[in-house]
Amino acid sequence: MELKHIDIACLSVSPANMRGVKKAPDLTNILPSVRARGVLVPLIVRQNGSPTTYKIVAGKRRYHAALIVAQEEGSVDPLRCAIMEAGDDAAALEASLIENIARLDPDEVTRWETFTRLVKEGRSPEDISLTFGLTALQVKRTLALGNLLPRIRNLYRSDTIDAVTVRHLTLASKARQREWLALLDDEDARPPMGHHVKSWLLGGCAIATDKALFDPADYKGGILADLFGDHSYFADADLFWQMQEAAIAEKVEALRDAGWQDIAVMARGELFHSWEHERCPKAKGGRVYVTMGYGGDVSFHEGYITLKEARKLEQGGSVTKAVRPELSAPLASYIDLHRHAAVRAKVAAAPAIALRLMVAHSIAGSSLWRVDVASQRGATDAISESVENCRSEADFDKERRIALDLLGLDPDTPTVTGAGFDRELIPLYLRLLELDDAMVLGILAIVMGETLEAGSALIELLGVQLEVDMASCWQADDALLDLIRDREVMGHVLADVAGKEAATANSGATAKVQRQIVRDCLAGANGREKRDGWVPRWMVFPPSAYTDRGGVGSAERWGTVAPLLEAQDVGEPEQVEPEGAEVGEEHDDPVEDEPAQQAA
Repeated sequence: MELKHIDIACLSVSPANMRGVKKAPDLTNILPSVRARGVLVPLIVRQNGSPTTYKIVAGKRRYHAALIVAQEEGSVDPLRCAIMEAGDDAAALEASLIENIARLDPDEVTRWETFTRLVKEGRSPEDISLTFGLTALQVKRTLALGNLLPRIRNLYRSDTIDAVTVRHLTLASKARQREWLALLDDEDARPPMGHHVKSWLLGGCAIATDKALFDPADYKGGILADLFGDHSYFADADLFWQMQEAAIAEKVEALRDAGWQDIAVMARGELFHSWEHERCPKAKGGRVYVTMGYGGDVSFHEGYITLKEARKLEQGGSVTKAVRPELSAPLASYIDLHRHAAVRAKVAAAPAIALRLMVAHSIAGSSLWRVDVASQRGATDAISESVENCRSEADFDKERRIALDLLGLDPDTPTVTGAGFDRELIPLYLRLLELDDAMVLGILAIVMGETLEAGSALIELLGVQLEVDMASCWQADDALLDLIRDREVMGHVLADVAGKEAATANSGATAKVQRQIVRDCLAGANGREKRDGWVPRWMVFPPSAYTDRGGVGSAERWGTVAPLLEAQDVGEPEQVEPEGAEVGEEHDDPVEDEPAQQAA
């Protein structure tokens, strides 16, 4: 390179500079030095198509500091510059990045931007790694950021999300990345972060391909790989375990051929504790314990017996050999799946049976079912107490007790639904077979009520569809009024309850005074005329707001539902049960085709 002093007016920042052209640099730590001693380290430049003008490849901050000094003092000495040969854009990028890395390690997104430009200029990841003293894998990891949505890269650049989160988001398709961003934007949701992103993408089961005893090339399901090139995972856990267990069975047969007569394949997730066993050769009855972890790992512990068996050997006894099961694991899987297919085909043609199975599963749960009871715990104890004591809750509890009694459960049990109460699926199903359809549907209605999500758009739809009249089942209490702290909103409520004249006359009063007037009107106290049946706009069906400020959840949810109702005339569904039937009511005429008879 040629060293030369160049007038600052002949210099400008090159697009090849890794710090960019538009972004203003931070000069905090160099401006005092430039003011005191000038620019000591040469800038790296190259000609800009003219012998007198140059583009700065490296040294943008020194250049901007010199510009400030020139403005302050009226002039500045020509700057020392190292002139590069023209035409090599990749070399210019490398020079900029090398200098800046030496001075200040840039964030990884900035590295990605520069590495990407180098690739476009013809550099391979291996070339880039040699230039900057990085491994090829480190370069590929940085380049992999290009497969993320720009907003996710910006979140990473600003340290809003960490490197672990970004790494696992590279497993996601663009559609899944958008879903994650939607969760991030949702104030009521918590997007998965860190290692939880992997569980979110893989449905809670992340089985790495290196855990397979079989050749992953034979796996016909999808494989997710992170774009850093480090890890890949099986997308279909069920298919993985079918192939893994088949491979285990082959390994077990090979061990038997090798002379191991006793091989114990332990249940998935069951641990082998070496301290509960002692080593024993196969000639004396030692066995092989095979363990399978939920993460797909398989271990073969060869030559062990239990401590009890070891004591027996010491006393001259022998180890009892385990009886080899009649069915191998693959054969058992074959039988179970075909029997399952035959049964579910019959269930599809027996809706009365399916109804009872669904209700039993909703109540008791299973390994494939989990139904949660809606939480009615409010943000404060006053809110929870208000809900517990309201008329609607009392009416629902009455019907719930009838349902519990029909199921043979304790009427004081808090809910019908809930595997947490040790409900057993098969006894519940058999009990439901003894009840007629109207009773089962009544129990189903209670289960649905218990598991209906509070604060959802579905509540808005059902409230309108079922013509819920809040005034008939609710009345204002202190818990509500104490929660209204906004003076403007309280003014609207006062106009609602006491009338516009009273609201206008007390418009200058504090929210506390206005609240007391509302209380007096609702109670008919202190000479105020009693106001019956008042329900705030937020609580009626359909709801609305008092102001245009937004933030009324019920009204916003209704705003998403109303257009759907306009597009499709949705009415109340026809009742299945006989007219006037209650949950616990007996009928003179039994429903035709009793479920128990169908089961037979």
